Amino acid sequence: MNDFFTVTGLTRTFGGVVAIDALDFAQKKGSIFSIIGPNGAGKTTLFNCISGIYRPDSGEICFQGRRIDGLKPDAIARHGIARTFQNLELFFRMTTMENLMLGRHIHMRTNIWHGLTMFHKNSTAAREEAEHREKVEHIIDLLDLQSARDVPVGALPYGRQKLVELGRALALEPSLLLLDEPSAGMTSDERQDLFFWIKDIQQELGVSILMIEHNMQMVMDISDRVLAIDFGKKLVEGTPEEVAAHPEVIKAYLGED
Repeated sequence: MNDFFTVTGLTRTFGGVVAIDALDFAQKKGSIFSIIGPNGAGKTTLFNCISGIYRPDSGEICFQGRRIDGLKPDAIARHGIARTFQNLELFFRMTTMENLMLGRHIHMRTNIWHGLTMFHKNSTAAREEAEHREKVEHIIDLLDLQSARDVPVGALPYGRQKLVELGRALALEPSLLLLDEPSAGMTSDERQDLFFWIKDIQQELGVSILMIEHNMQMVMDISDRVLAIDFGKKLVEGTPEEVAAHPEVIKAYLGED
């Protein structure tokens, strides 16, 4: 199969509750693929299976021709998958720069003994530190976070905190970025800005995006394909126009914010 990312027959249960029920879908490289559904439909459980937080009961998750279901989160990150969370997972006493630098951890080569020599400007550790900072500065510029660079994240407005988490995920240099309700809690102006940043991430950085989103207008405007699920099952998959015209989607989701 030529698909960049595929989920086949994925099932995950919690006791007697089926959260994901034999789910199938496929995403093409370079696309923005959105997943919609009401609260409790299984969307975040799906992301947790993809990112290694949960182990599926059955089924396969394949990324760039490799099975990743059952791998630990750090191994999945090293394969090139990063994610944001519906509830922010930031270090609020650390600055924006420090939070983004933490996102570089899988790319760091210097061990503790080299780290002890970092005070020498020509040391291996110092050169690596400079390389990582350059990568992070590019993300700060991309997301217009210059004014927040040295500010503790806890002192930033919620919308800016969401951008910091997005930036930290980008710092991993992913090929596939999972966005869990990226516009939740944002103002209409912040959502409009987020739309353009996501498009920049797709087009300028070449990152494929798999997104859970409740704001239907954003889903319609930004997505290449959309998957609607309910009770962990697929209702319909197709273009935004095809999904929006589906009777079950009209009944359950259309018009929800």
